[in-house]
Amino acid sequence: EVQLQASGGGLVQAGGSLRLSCVGSGFTFDDYAIGWVRQAPGKEREGVSCMRTRDGSTNYADSVKGRFTISRDNAKNTVYLQMNTLKPEDTAVYYCAADRLREYCGEAVGVLAPRYDYWGQGTQVTVSS
Repeated sequence: EVQLQASGGGLVQAGGSLRLSCVGSGFTFDDYAIGWVRQAPGKEREGVSCMRTRDGSTNYADSVKGRFTISRDNAKNTVYLQMNTLKPEDTAVYYCAADRLREYCGEAVGVLAPRYDYWGQGTQVTVSS
């Protein structure tokens, strides 16, 4: 079965960096779009970034452009989210997710409550002032 595991969260000071990892199993990695979605307390889920693993094309929400970078290692079935210049407003639970449509990324960023086919367990990111 399709499974996704997110890791790498933690507590950092404003201006610091973290790298999140999402490891997939039970599916052909290149046939899926892989994205990151975050949810702050009391807020709706927000699509942050997405990658088509087949060709490496990427999409970002305006709130993180220039600070976050999504990348992949297809041999390891892993997608990363490098987060730099973190702000307190980035504090949230970050989820990795996958969709069977390889062209899905355009519908998964810059929107609230994106609907992916599969979800992993979230990892907490906390940014202090």
